[in-house]
Parts: sequence; structure tokens; C-alpha cells
Amino acid sequence: MAAVVEKHSIDVVPDSERHGRAFHQFTLWLGANLQITAVVTGALAVVFGGDVVWSLAGLVLGNLLGGAVMALHSAQGPKLGLPQMIQSRAQFGVKGAVVPLLLVILMYVGFFASGSVLAGQATAELTHTNDATGIVLFAVVTAVMAAVGYRVIHILGRVASVVCALAFVYLGVRLLDRVDLGDLLGDAHFSLPMFLLAVSLSASWQLAFGPYVADYSRYLPRDTSAKATFWWTLSGSAIGSQWSMTFGVLVAASSGGAFLDNQVGYVVSLGGAGLVASFFYFVIALGKLTINVLNTYGGFMSMVTGISGFRGQRALSQRGRAVYIALIMVAGTAVALVGKDSFLASFKDFLLFLLTFFTPWSAVNLVDYYLISKERYDIPALADPRGRYGAWRWDALVVYAVGVLAQLPFLATHFYTGPLVEPLGGADVSWIVGLVVPAVLYWALARRDTSHVPERTILGTPDEPGKRGVSPTVTGAGAA
Repeated sequence: MAAVVEKHSIDVVPDSERHGRAFHQFTLWLGANLQITAVVTGALAVVFGGDVVWSLAGLVLGNLLGGAVMALHSAQGPKLGLPQMIQSRAQFGVKGAVVPLLLVILMYVGFFASGSVLAGQATAELTHTNDATGIVLFAVVTAVMAAVGYRVIHILGRVASVVCALAFVYLGVRLLDRVDLGDLLGDAHFSLPMFLLAVSLSASWQLAFGPYVADYSRYLPRDTSAKATFWWTLSGSAIGSQWSMTFGVLVAASSGGAFLDNQVGYVVSLGGAGLVASFFYFVIALGKLTINVLNTYGGFMSMVTGISGFRGQRALSQRGRAVYIALIMVAGTAVALVGKDSFLASFKDFLLFLLTFFTPWSAVNLVDYYLISKERYDIPALADPRGRYGAWRWDALVVYAVGVLAQLPFLATHFYTGPLVEPLGGADVSWIVGLVVPAVLYWALARRDTSHVPERTILGTPDEPGKRGVSPTVTGAGAA
């Protein structure tokens, strides 16, 4: 068991402990996306007024665009051997990285909660308890899996990718037996706002993985192809999410109010009754367990990254790990219990509002990694506020703030709608603005002074105690 429980957290993974293949990113992200919340996300495109054809087209486009950005982050993991957000210190400063980190932690808690609502319903059916008890039981299992760490997360992804894929094939066949697919596809009426809503829903789904996707590729051998990591991550995430979302679109378009009243119960009813129903409740819980473990694991490492920037902490004890994971679990469970009765109404706005804060971070991170630093970082300096990256990098923080503010006129949510939404026919294009504006601004500012960029990547890994070693294998930029 000791060999299975993970020892590392925010520290760099040494070459001697690297393992796995790029293909494992495919199974992890396929399994993480074949799940009920992705089904609901796809259904929202129809629930809020879209037709089947253009909702599917919009979801495909969003999954590919957002998935490509997400996969570019994944390709960073093998090169640096670091969790995603600690690398943000190179852009925002050792302490300045806490600004996007606070929002990332909020995201993890929110996704943990939304996932627990649906998984709690399935768990309650399996254990013959109520939804609140199901949510708590599911949260405890999630926390235990996250505490074990990286190896069990990938094993869970492989199991879920097979079990959930088979289940979705069966459910898809059952659904097509009940509906007239020709009628659904024949009722196509293009609406730009509804099309862009579908694009935004799936793009936000993919982009929200960005702050933690490299956490699950950082153990891959350093010489793992960046292209392989990129394509396996993109294909697993885009195929899994589009598969689930397509199912959600067809269910929402054909079920009327039955799906809206009880998302989990309706999906299970497609499979059958008795033992078959129990199996599909298990499948739903398994799919949600996979993604909620990712949320918990990424959440605790983001908390450690934020706090350690001020404490100078480079590693974390097993006890400290358990405490951080427990905090994420308790916070997410509390939100789930409070909001379980208004889940569907709030989930769309939650997804789209999150996008406002993560697209600027993603733009800054990717421009710095691929265009400014060109994959060359001083890893020990990421823990030193007096080092080359400093405590606060105000140029990046200002660009981040401008990126957030630039989106507000284009943002369309239930609680806030920007002044430029109506002239655009009600379409929400804020996420496009949030990617383009900060990317261009950061590139223009950062390229003027690259004195903080080392000539080659500086490691200083546990393989070389006390040394700031230079890796002969990490040079320049590798295409992804």
C-alpha cells in the first residue's frame, strides 16, 4: 500500500519516479467525461432554447476549441514534473499566483458540490438512504481516493473509461428505440445566441480542466512527446464529453419535463429496472467519482500552492495532505447539501461565470509557456519570492484583471448581463474576448523584457539534493 499512496504534492517529480504512457491521458479523460454532469451540460443547450442539430454542432465546436486549450496545458506536465498551478508563479509571481488560485479553489469546491448532488442521488438509491446521506457517503469515498493519489486516480480512470463507455452504448441504443431521430434532426432552426450558448457550455466545460490537467500528466517520463500528450488528452476529453453531451441533447429534446424533474432517475430508467437499474446507479456514481476525485485532488494542491507561496513550503506531509483534502471535501459537501434542490437552475450560470475567470489565466499561462519562456523555467525559483520571478509580477496581474473586466460587457448570465449582449442578439462571446485580449496584451508586454527567462530549464530535483541542476534534455520549445 505504501508504494501506491502518493508522496509528492507541489514538489517536482524526479525522473527516477516517472512512469506511465501518454495513452493513459486518453483513458483518464475519457472516463472523467463519460458522466452525468456532462450529460446535463449538453441537455442545457436544448433546455434553454436550442434545437438538436445546431446544439450538437455548437457543442462539438466548443469541445474542440476548449479541449485544445486544455490539452496545451496537459503537455506541460511531463516537461516540468509540476502541478499546473504552481507553474503559474512564473507568470504571476510566487505570491501573486494566489490571485487566480483563489478562484481555482472556488471552482473545485463548486464542481465537487455539483457533482455530489447528482452522485448523491445515485448513491442514495444504491444504499437505500436519502439524498443528503448519499452526498455525504459519496464525499467520504472521494476524499479517500484523492488521499491515495495519482496512481489510483489513473486506475480509476481506466476502469471508468471501459465501464462507462459500455453503459453509454447500451443507454444510447435504448434511447434511440424510444425516439424518432429523424424528427429531432429535422427540426433545425439556427439561432446565433443559442448556437453560441452551446459553444460556450462545452468550451467552459473543457477550459475549466485547464488549472489542473497537468497534475495528471506530470509523472510521465520527461521525454514523453508533447504532441502525444496533447493529442491523447484532447481526444479523450473531447470524445468523452461530446459523447455524454450528445446523449444529454437527445434526452432533453425527447423527454419533455421528465428529465428536468429527475436527471439521474430518468437516465437510469432508460436502462431498465431491478438489478439493471442498480447497475446504472453504480455507473453514474463511478463516473462522478472519477471527476470528483480530480476536483478534490486538484483543489488540495491549489490550496497548498497558494498557502506555500507565503510560507516558503516546498513539500507536504501525509497529515497535511489529509487536512487539505478534508477541507475541500467539507466545503464541497456543505455547498452540495445547501444547493441540492436548485441544481439545474444554477449550474449553467456557474459554468459560464467560471469561464470569466479562467480564460484570462489560461491565455497568460499558455502565451508565457510556449511563446515567452519557451518551456524554459527555473523550477527552484518558483518557491523563492526573492528569486527571478519575484513575489508579485504586476504586469501579468494587471493583464489578468484587464482580461476579466474586458469580458463583462459580453457576459450573459442570470444574475448579470453585459450591455453588449443585446446588440449581439443575446449571444455570450465573453470567453472569446477572455482568451484573445489577455493573450495579446501579455505577449506585447512580456516580450519587452525576458531577463527572467533562463537559457535552459533549471531543475534542482530530489535526484540531485541541494543542486540546481540543468537538464540536458529540456531545451527550447517543443511543438504540441
